Amino acid sequence: MQTSYGLVADTLRRKIISGEYAPDTTLPKQADLAASFDVNLGTVRRAIALLEAEGLVTPIRRRGTVVRSQPPMRRLGADRYAKSKWKHGDVVAFAADREASGRTWRATDQTNTVRRTEADDDTAAALGIEPGTEVYERARLVKDQRSPTHTLTSYYRTEDVEGTALVDPAAGPAGRGGGFAVLTARGLEPDHITESVHARMPTPDEIAMLELPAGEPVMILERTVSTAGGRPVEFARGVHAASRFHWSYTFTIPD
Repeated sequence: MQTSYGLVADTLRRKIISGEYAPDTTLPKQADLAASFDVNLGTVRRAIALLEAEGLVTPIRRRGTVVRSQPPMRRLGADRYAKSKWKHGDVVAFAADREASGRTWRATDQTNTVRRTEADDDTAAALGIEPGTEVYERARLVKDQRSPTHTLTSYYRTEDVEGTALVDPAAGPAGRGGGFAVLTARGLEPDHITESVHARMPTPDEIAMLELPAGEPVMILERTVSTAGGRPVEFARGVHAASRFHWSYTFTIPD
């Protein structure tokens, strides 16, 4: 038998999903909800806490319980890396996702922090170098309409990117065509990519950086990019707000 707060949460959830309670609007006051459901205030609070843990609402000081906007973007699979986008145009991967989702983008949607650091075990294994070897780290924070959507931190061998736009911390992609175009100009054209994805709960730093509500998980992407000859040229880790993306893959079925 379902609990009283579960029944309240079910009703509110249906109204949120149906749009009766629209995104960015405020739910009725908890006292009013308690009266309308004929339950005590503690039951309403538990129902609201459940919806907050599901990422449907978030408490905002002086406003109350606000319905979260749920504007998932398409995160393309192989299509986001199409060579036609970065070799013959200026559309980088995150911009390809936004264009496919009917959104506009600006260079300032991506901010960059660049530094030299020592490769950890995973980075070293991906790049084919010894742990502790100095590498360049390029960390990006990407936003959509001023709201953070994900971070992506790439690691490169120093000799591959020294003196290029990939070590420039200016906002936006690393020039026309982004990092893949930079690597191509260095004779290291990306040819194949291995990606792995898993979900977990965020760290406190990730909650703050991505402005995540209570209970929202993150999707972790790990990407290794190699040349046609098999030389790895980039290892990247991404942390994505789970509610901000719809992951989409289209591919030919292997023989």
